[in-house]
Amino acid sequence: MNDQKNAEMTEQPASLPGLDDQYHLTKEQIGAFQQNGHIHLRAVAKPEEIDVYEPLISHWVKKLNYHDKPVQERDTYGKAFIQIANLWQQSEEVRRFVLAKRFAKIAADLMGVDGVRVYHDQALFKEPGGGHTPWHQDQIYWPLDTDKTITMWMPLVPISETVGSMTFASGSHRQGYISKLEISDESHRTLQQYVDGKGLPKVNYGAMAAGDATFHYGWTLHSAPGNPTETMREVMTIIYFADGTQVAEPDSNARRNDLKNWLPGCQPGELAASPLNPLVYSRLKVL
Repeated sequence: MNDQKNAEMTEQPASLPGLDDQYHLTKEQIGAFQQNGHIHLRAVAKPEEIDVYEPLISHWVKKLNYHDKPVQERDTYGKAFIQIANLWQQSEEVRRFVLAKRFAKIAADLMGVDGVRVYHDQALFKEPGGGHTPWHQDQIYWPLDTDKTITMWMPLVPISETVGSMTFASGSHRQGYISKLEISDESHRTLQQYVDGKGLPKVNYGAMAAGDATFHYGWTLHSAPGNPTETMREVMTIIYFADGTQVAEPDSNARRNDLKNWLPGCQPGELAASPLNPLVYSRLKVL
């Protein structure tokens, strides 16, 4: 979609599809998620919704892409993806997607909590020839005093079997804080050995349709394969945490940086509820 059409859509936010209706989960799905630490859900966003929101999100990723070197000249982290955070602050259109009640209620239902706030969003676009994403736990970056954290990972384009979804280590979330290693070659080696040594089942959901989504706990170990195709793997993620969560004392530079960037003005022991962390779903409060 060209910039002119993007601009036309930007001028007509009221025409965007709503994303506030409910996506119904079964007790079996919720139980499986809490047992395994991950789940694949189909058609979380409908095709006609993706047709509208994908060009808008893609436009902002292209505009804000900070990479100035070819994929092959970057380090392991840089090869993994183009990573742009808090796109919801860039436009009303993307805001509607990220703060959608439908997605937030799924997150709350899966974790069994009454409400969720957004930690931040991340567009993760893996370029043609992009490298693998090493094994890691998301929550080593997050100064949040809870295990009730979850990420929605939604492809905005069809993902072939060749590229596949992320690979999850089932049950790893129950181990809590396994390692402080940030995403790197070292984290991949060390955590691969951990997964194999513990005999944790590895699950990859394979091909996914645009608008399907996986959800995983913040402590769930996961990795992702590279992209050997000629097509960009466009994925949008949204991180949620339970409403009422307190800020943890940051115990690493990664967490100190996250506290500054994603919880501005919040101090350890206080509620994690900065202006960047809106309450997007609650069973108890009127929003």
